[in-house]
Amino acid sequence: MKNNNDAASRRRFLQQIGATTLISATSPFASLANQGKAEERILQYNKKITANDKIRIGVIGYGVQGHFDLSTALKVPGVELAGICDLYTGRIENAKEQFGKDLFTTRNYKELLDRPDIDAVLICTTDCWHARITLDALAKGKHVYCEKPMVYKISEGHPVIEASKKSGKVLQVGSQRVSSLGYAKAKELLAAGEIGKLNMVNAVYDRQSSIGSWEYTIPKDADAMTTNWDKFIEVTEKMAFDAKKFFWWRAFKEVGTGVAGDLFIHLLSGTHLITNSKGPETIFSTGQFSYWKDGRNMPDVMSGVMQYPDCAEHDAFQLTLQVNFISGTGGQEIIRLIGSEGVIEVMGNNITIKHSIMPEAPGFGGYDSLFTFSKSMQTEMQADYDAKWTPEQRKRKTKDDIVFKVPAGYSDHLDHFTNFFDAIRTGKQVVEDATFGFRAAAPALACNESYFSKKIIQWDPVKMKLK
Repeated sequence: MKNNNDAASRRRFLQQIGATTLISATSPFASLANQGKAEERILQYNKKITANDKIRIGVIGYGVQGHFDLSTALKVPGVELAGICDLYTGRIENAKEQFGKDLFTTRNYKELLDRPDIDAVLICTTDCWHARITLDALAKGKHVYCEKPMVYKISEGHPVIEASKKSGKVLQVGSQRVSSLGYAKAKELLAAGEIGKLNMVNAVYDRQSSIGSWEYTIPKDADAMTTNWDKFIEVTEKMAFDAKKFFWWRAFKEVGTGVAGDLFIHLLSGTHLITNSKGPETIFSTGQFSYWKDGRNMPDVMSGVMQYPDCAEHDAFQLTLQVNFISGTGGQEIIRLIGSEGVIEVMGNNITIKHSIMPEAPGFGGYDSLFTFSKSMQTEMQADYDAKWTPEQRKRKTKDDIVFKVPAGYSDHLDHFTNFFDAIRTGKQVVEDATFGFRAAAPALACNESYFSKKIIQWDPVKMKLK
């Protein structure tokens, strides 16, 4: 395992380990079966949230994610709401019902950016608008929290990175697991060689519901006027009004990025944080329409395979990605980092470490060709093996399995917003800046390109360019 010298910015949260209890551990792999006990350690969360100065925010895009993001942002002391923008009239009305008729609202995001009393904006719009609004916001001197994926097209990545650097403002992308205590601990353990040499990562984000598959409720008054459809398609090819494309936009390639831009990117962001990776070199994806045949043109079941190179940050490993919107599991979010001596399994914000260590001596006998030899040859070779390897060298070494849990009530979403506002107040760097965000977005978007073209996509993770 190649050690990473850079200390995780949240390492300070992981210094205290609480009292331990013992729980049974069961392994998902037969080779890791362990009938012993796993040590459960509760990660202590010590972060103090203080309001050093007021930060006034505006929200652009007040749909489902906009509501969740604003609710969490307002939990950070010293953060105040200054305005909301959305194209749909019903959401403007909803905003005033929530925050009062005096709240500044608009259907034109540039009017919100023009307000001098707004310090930062949360961009929670359709994917195809992310880059344009981000560039306009930075040009107006606003700090930016942009929902993932940071860009809709790979070609938009470098302009956003350059604009972010030039502006001197904070830009953070919204994959909250990057700020997770559990992910920081997984990163620490991987770098310490806890599972030996990493060789594969299996990442899964499955769902089994209509809402989880983006079939959101469409309001009865939806039409071209109430949704400001002409404005909505200003950055796309001209299209006739389609309520599904407006409210179920993730499912349509004309305005959204499908499961790759919605969920692959969470898995990529988490994997990149834990492994300290800049990204893969080859990308291939395939998909199908299994159940949600509702007019969408982005698959509801999709898999990806990516090859990560041997480099200064990590050993070579392969990443498999899976999203299944009609999964009989009922839904799951798991990242399994598989090494030569064990597995780190990340489920939500909690992690489990399971070990399986090969003996020093090679295998001999049993399901082996030895028994097919003559008896004299078997006897001679057994004697040679016994002379070379001690009984101790033939045994598998054992290490206790460990379960790390974050404190009850912990929210990585709140941590992510706290980090964003801390960066605005103190000038410190955020982890998920424009470069990190693009390095997660580009492979996700390349999965869509691979799916439609049926080709392997070649990517330069250092220069962040297609080959």
